[in-house]
Amino acid sequence: MVRVVVGVVIAIFTLHVLFVVFDANQGNGFVSFIYTMAQVFVLGLGDVFTPDDELLGVVLNYALAALVWAVGGKLVIKALRR
Repeated sequence: MVRVVVGVVIAIFTLHVLFVVFDANQGNGFVSFIYTMAQVFVLGLGDVFTPDDELLGVVLNYALAALVWAVGGKLVIKALRR
């Protein structure tokens, strides 16, 4: 179950980054939903890096958030197995 949740969150981050990089229509319901969910799950890591290039900032920050979720998920799985 933990793997599924972490996988879904990382998929949301991936879609969000792709939508930002390729300038997806934010008026689209699905794009808007992904953007909102990414904001919920980023847990304050959305502005850790603030380079001049905003796209680079999005990629770096959401990659960091995905890494934190992946490591956190692995730690939770390990703890549950004990």
